[in-house]
Amino acid sequence: MFNWIQNIADWFVYDVLNLEKGQHLTEALNFFIYDTSKILILLLVVIFLMGIVNSYFPIDKVKNFLSRNKLYGLEYLMASLFGVVTPFCSCSSVPLFIGFVRGGIPLGVTFAFLITSPLVNEVAIGLFIGLFGLKTTLIYVISGILLGTISGAILQKLKLERFLTPWVKQVLANAQKEQDVFIAEKQSLKQRLPIIWDEVLNILKGIIPYVVIGIAIGALMHGYIPEGFFEQYMAKDNLFAVPIATILAVPMYSNASGILPVAQVLVAKGIPLGTAIAFMMGVVGLSLPEAMLLKKVMTLKLIAIFFGVVTLCIIISGYLFNIIL
Repeated sequence: MFNWIQNIADWFVYDVLNLEKGQHLTEALNFFIYDTSKILILLLVVIFLMGIVNSYFPIDKVKNFLSRNKLYGLEYLMASLFGVVTPFCSCSSVPLFIGFVRGGIPLGVTFAFLITSPLVNEVAIGLFIGLFGLKTTLIYVISGILLGTISGAILQKLKLERFLTPWVKQVLANAQKEQDVFIAEKQSLKQRLPIIWDEVLNILKGIIPYVVIGIAIGALMHGYIPEGFFEQYMAKDNLFAVPIATILAVPMYSNASGILPVAQVLVAKGIPLGTAIAFMMGVVGLSLPEAMLLKKVMTLKLIAIFFGVVTLCIIISGYLFNIIL
C-alpha cells in the first residue's frame, strides 16, 4: 500500500542526498522520512473520513447504541478482527485510534483494535506460515485476536476515559458542536466539508510534533540497535526469559513483517518459540514511538496502564506458547 512512499524515501536519501546504503544514519533517515510521511497521510485521510462519518452518525447515538445493546463482548472481538484486516504497525494504528475516539467508540473497543492491528495482518500471517508452519500460525493468529479482545475488555472495565488528555476532550467537544450545526441547519455534504476540513487541520497541527518526535525515536532505534543485542537475555534455561524478552522489546520499533525474520533467527539459535513470539509481540505491539504518539491523546497514567495490561497478556501468551509448542 505504501511502497510508493518508500520509493520516494529511497530516491531522496540514496540519490538526492547520495548517502551510502547500510550506514546507521542513512537507514535511520530513510526510516524517518518513510514512516513520518505514511503516518501523516494516514492521519489526514482517516480523520477526514471519520469527520464525514461522524457528521451523519452523531457521537451520542454511537455511545447510546453501544451502551444500551448488550453485545456480550462481541464488540471487542469485532474491533480485533478489524485490526486483523488493517496492515499497520503500532504507530500507524494511532490515526485510526484517534478517529475511533473522536467518533465516540468506547475506549476499550478502540484499545482492542489498537492492540490487534500491528500483531496480526495478512502479511504477517503469510510470513508466519512460511517460517513456522500452519499449526503455529493458527495458534498465533487466534492468540493475537484473543489478546486484543481480552485486553480491550479489561481496559474498558477500568473506566479509563477520565485519563484522556484535555486535547482529546476538546476535539470531542468540537465534534459535538459540528454535529449540532449540521443537524440544526440540515447542511448538505458539500456545505459540511469545509468545516470538517478545518477541524482536520486543527487536529493535525496539534499532533504533528508528537508524530515527528515519536518517529525520530523509532528511526534511531531502527538504525542503531543491533538485532542480536537482546539474544543473551532469552536463554532457554532462564525462567524469566519471557517477561525479560517482552520488556526489552519495548525500546525496539518494527512491524510484524520486519521482526518475523529476527524471530526465526532467535528460534534457530535455540531460543524457545514462545519466548521469541513474546519478543516479537512486544516489538510490534508496544514501542516507545507509539507511546510518544499516544501522549497527545492519553495521560502518562493511561499509557502506563495500557502498556502494563498488554505486557502482562503478552507474557502469559509467551509462557502458554512455550508449553503448547
